[in-house]
Amino acid sequence: MRIGVDVTSGDYAPQNVVLGAIDSLKYITSNTKLVLFGCKETIFSICKDRSVNPEIFEIVNSSEAIEMGDHPVKAYNTKLNSGIVKGFESLKRGQIDAFASCGNTGAMLTGCVTTLKTLPGIIRPCISAELPIYGDRRLLVLDVGFNTDCRPDVLYQFGLLGSVYAKQMMGIVNPRVALLNIGEEKDKGNMSVKEAYSLMSDSIHFNFCGNIESNHLYLDPEADVVVTDGFVGNVLLKQIEGTYSLIKKLSINNDFLERLNYEYYGGTPVLGVESPVIIAHGASSSLAVTNMILQSERALLNKLVDKFKETISYEQRY
Repeated sequence: MRIGVDVTSGDYAPQNVVLGAIDSLKYITSNTKLVLFGCKETIFSICKDRSVNPEIFEIVNSSEAIEMGDHPVKAYNTKLNSGIVKGFESLKRGQIDAFASCGNTGAMLTGCVTTLKTLPGIIRPCISAELPIYGDRRLLVLDVGFNTDCRPDVLYQFGLLGSVYAKQMMGIVNPRVALLNIGEEKDKGNMSVKEAYSLMSDSIHFNFCGNIESNHLYLDPEADVVVTDGFVGNVLLKQIEGTYSLIKKLSINNDFLERLNYEYYGGTPVLGVESPVIIAHGASSSLAVTNMILQSERALLNKLVDKFKETISYEQRY
């Protein structure tokens, strides 16, 4: 397996990305090869400082970076020597099996829908996040940032994608899918959410369990997957990040609260595209980058994209 890692993007690139890649070598399987997209001279220098032989990586020289403030589509179409563009091109050609980046989310979305394309039948790809639940469970939330406005049929497909992910990556046999709303009653919410509820209620493709409110997400929710649009999902994710920062500032030490730390999750997989793509936080530490790479390998080992293709093909037949 070959995992491509964008070294040019992120608030602390290339340093944290290369260090995270080096640290990941202790955990990835022996048949996994890391392909770094970045400035070869800089990568060699960072490796030398850590007394690591850079030849352990394959390096694709990439001299440009798509910055966080760049216009996503314009930058993707003009910065052709960036790590993001070169990474997606390599993924499309089959030169790598998965691609991971801490870069501009909009540019990553552009690469997903223009270079890779979505899976047949999928309207919009999305990104998901696993949240801790009190105890040992986890909860999958999607979308958390790709699509700020979603039609009801798009939300329905998120339910399908989330259900497949929960089975393959979280080991849940029959995931319960809920719709994030301002109330549990079926007539609550805006028009899009109400119509999505109606579609999901009739689903034969996943186990829909109704609406869920955000104050029920952490204490044994009666759901395994929570569907929402990318605007609400991203607000929820940023609120969790802010809460964790406050917890650390108050010097509160608690094992469960520590699980809110995004560094341990590494990145969010893009669901609904032809190959595994992982997007990490722009401010990722080396630990977060290590876990981003491990998340990429996990998606490959669990054949996540193949399962999506199989499930979507079945859905289209019935």
